Amino acid sequence: MTSRKKVLLKVIILGDSGVGKTSLMNQYVNKKFSNQYKATIGADFLTKEVMVDDRLVTMQVTTKRAQACAKEAINVEQAFQTIARNALKQETEVELYNEFPEPIKLDKNDRAKASAESCSC
Repeated sequence: MTSRKKVLLKVIILGDSGVGKTSLMNQYVNKKFSNQYKATIGADFLTKEVMVDDRLVTMQVTTKRAQACAKEAINVEQAFQTIARNALKQETEVELYNEFPEPIKLDKNDRAKASAESCSC
């Protein structure tokens, strides 16, 4: 019998406030849905074990508030990279210091200039 390493998959659901990130997470993990809005304070995460190719994978699903705006010419790819980088940094800080991470915000320094190559609008 061979022992397999445990697989941990971290999933981050990103979105603005009030869009249903926690509802989506609860529906996926617990098969429960509530249409009542209740703001999430701090961090919210759940775990779910799933079988993938005969391997047990533990998914750690968490929600993060993130703001992005097409009207302000924020390139989606750059916004994703910024959000992912910040989320990973905050995740490390949470593990080290056991604190709740701050919401991720994109500011003018994170914006990419809209161009014909990066926008297929």
